[in-house]
Order: sequence, then C-alpha cells, then structure tokens
Amino acid sequence: MKRFLTFFCAALVCSSVSYGEEPALPLGLGGPVESSEPALPMGLDETPMSQSEERLFANTTKASLPFDLSGFMELRAGHRSMATDLEKDVSIGEARLQLQAEKYWDSLSIRLTTDFLFDPVYDRHAIDLEKGEGFVDIREAFVNWRATDFMDLKLGRQILTWGTGDLAFLNDLFPKDYNSFFIGRDEEYLKAPSDAVKTGLFSEWANLDVVYLPNFDANRYADGGRVSVYSPLAGGLVGSSNPMDVDRRGKWFDEDEWAARLYRNFGAYETALYGYYGYWKNPQGLEPAENRAFFPPLAVYGASVRGPVYKGIGNLETAYYDSRSDRDGDNPLIPNDQFRFLAGYEQEIAKEFIAGVQYNLEHMMDYDDLTRTAMPGPRPEEDRHIVTFRLTKQLLNQNLTLSLFNFYCVTERDGYTRPKINYKLDDNWTFEAGGNIFYGESRDTFFGQLEDNTNAYVSIRYSF
Repeated sequence: MKRFLTFFCAALVCSSVSYGEEPALPLGLGGPVESSEPALPMGLDETPMSQSEERLFANTTKASLPFDLSGFMELRAGHRSMATDLEKDVSIGEARLQLQAEKYWDSLSIRLTTDFLFDPVYDRHAIDLEKGEGFVDIREAFVNWRATDFMDLKLGRQILTWGTGDLAFLNDLFPKDYNSFFIGRDEEYLKAPSDAVKTGLFSEWANLDVVYLPNFDANRYADGGRVSVYSPLAGGLVGSSNPMDVDRRGKWFDEDEWAARLYRNFGAYETALYGYYGYWKNPQGLEPAENRAFFPPLAVYGASVRGPVYKGIGNLETAYYDSRSDRDGDNPLIPNDQFRFLAGYEQEIAKEFIAGVQYNLEHMMDYDDLTRTAMPGPRPEEDRHIVTFRLTKQLLNQNLTLSLFNFYCVTERDGYTRPKINYKLDDNWTFEAGGNIFYGESRDTFFGQLEDNTNAYVSIRYSF
C-alpha cells in the first residue's frame, strides 16, 4: 500500500504537464469515409447503434415518460490490505442501481431517488432506511413547493448540507454515512438522507433556512458491524462478531432536531450564522451499568465566511458545542463543551491543478474538571489539531481526474489518506480506483483505531 501511495503521489505531481491531441482530418484527406449506400433505419440493421443514435433513443424514451428519469448502474469491489479476525478480507463487493424520477410544475416539483443494491459482503438484506441497510435505500423522496416569492418549502426525505469545510463539518449537523466513506463508496454517499421539513425565507437583507427533523437522525457511524473500531466499554477493538451496543434515540416528535442558517453576501463574500438543537451525532455518551453507548443532548452555535483571498478562495468557520447535559464538564461519561475553529484556502497552482489546505482545531472546555475524575478508556486531549490537504489534477480534456486527500492529526499522530483516480470514458461510462489508508501510533486514537480497515477499491459505472 505504501508503494501504491508513493507511485500515486509521483503521478499526481508529474501529471501537471498535459499533452494536446491532434484534430481529426476532414473527409477526403484521410478522415473517416462515409458509405455510399443509404443506412437502414434503426432496428432493421444488425450493426450496433452509434453514440448519437443511443442518445437520440434515450431522449425519445425519456420524452415518452410523464417524468424525467435518470440514474446509473455500478459495480464496486474492494479488499483490505491486511487480514484481520474482526472483519472480512473483502471490504466491499456490491452491485448498485440508482433510479431518480423528477416531475416539475410551475411552483411545485417532486423527486424520488432510490438505490437497489446487492452486497454479499454485508449479508443483511432486511431494509432499514434509518441505518441505510438492506437491498433498498431511499435517498430522496420530497416535495418542493415555491409557496410565495419569498418562501420555499421542502417536505420529505432529502440530503441536507451547509458549512464551508472540505470533508470537515463544524456547523453541518446533518447525518453522515462514515461506513460508506471508509469502505470505498462514492463520496456522494458520505451524506446520509434526513426525514425533514425545510423552510427557506428570502429577503433583500438576508435569507433564512429553518430545518425541522421530527426524529433524531444519527450518523451512520462505524460500530464494528462493517468497520472495526475501538470501544472503551470493551477495552479494545470490536468487529462484526461483537459490534458496539448503542441506545438509539427514535421517539418521533419527542427526540427531534432543529437547525437554522441565516446567510447573505457582502460583495464577493458569503457569510452565515448557524444554530442547532438536538443531540451528538455519534454515540459519545457511555452507560457503564448497561455496558452501552448513547447520544447525549447537544446545541451548537456558529458562524462562517467564505470568499476570494489573494489568488484563491479562503474560508473561516467557528462553532461552539454546548453539551447540554454536562455544562460543568465534570461528568467523564459525557463529552464536555467544545470550541471548534476551521481555516481553509484553495488555489489553482497550475493549469487544472488545484491545491487546498485546512486547519481544524477542537478545544475541550473545562478540561481541568475532567482530569480530576476517573473515566473509562484513554483520556482525551484538551486540544486536537488537524491539518488536511487536497490535490486535484485534471487531464485529457478533464476526463481524467487524479486526486489525493489527507487528514493528519498533529496531536494524536494519526491520519487518513484518500488517493483516487477517476476516468470518464464517455457520457455514460466512468471508471474509478482508489484507497482508504489509515495510520497511527496507537490503536485507540480516532484514525489509528481504523488501521485494520485500510483498503483499495475499483468501480465501473454506467450513467443514463
């Protein structure tokens, strides 16, 4: 795996020089020669349809439907770099079909996005829409209504996101699917769906988004079922044979969530204020008597700004995490309040070669009160300093994309690297290969605990 990463980095840097392609010669000067015989109509000849004929046929088929239909078919396979008794050697091996149907009217639209998948690696085919398990996963099912000139209303299952971070989420408290992220699914599956009501209010002064989730949507976190992790209750790593026991919240309209964003532009700069009232998205509370984890109450308040800086784009974001059931910070079984800060910058450093870097601080409040009490598992650091960088190079008329993303925690000396090669053969076919490489000096740190899950994957996708 280290050799693969070294080769990948070298290819990414060396590829900053691209080569042009010669244009095709016209007819009569060596270009393709047309047949003198008239072509038979489609369906009467035995030759396959050309790409233009396929597009014409697809557009004709779509036009005959009462709604717009799109989607893709995909095969994806991955393998762990090291054998472990906690998980299978194959990290992913699934066939996926996504169908998206949309219908538009003057002030109303509806969308249904459904994934059908077969996954012999994770042989649980019963449908669980909350966890994203089973052979059917409904990604979106919503109605979007432009009620007035100043108000939009979106009701149903939807993908929600905001904030300025690149794979770093401070004020975005909507659910994430880290199992998908770590095993090599497409990056779009990092964002998990929410059952919510979103109201957008617009004015000349500012815009306001208010989101209500009637039932708590936790992250699809690593619990050992698919990705082995460290459990402080077990005192070590847990896997598919002994996943973490978690008390999941699920009382509709009682254990609910609220989120709001007030935003506006000042010239070229995007600014926003955020608020959230709900629960920690990962099970960070512990119940030793029942030997299980749970989701403590949480409120978050934050702000962000993003805009041009020097020759690139910069962003700043802050958030205060109010751990509502442990504001004194003296309960070792519930997370303390936190202050989080993010600063990022990206710039095109060569033609179609973009570099981005971020610094992320997580500061624990009332740390001295916590250190005076006994607690299970390793003691957390008062400050976590995390640095990320992303390199993206496009070649072959932007059909080939090389990318490298890396998390590194300076405090805990661990990290996570995501190399990826994506090649778009044509409008339909896309090939991809990549990896998820975890490393660390200790098996109880955030990234170090995931070292056994290091994997490489390949995929082929047909979009329509």
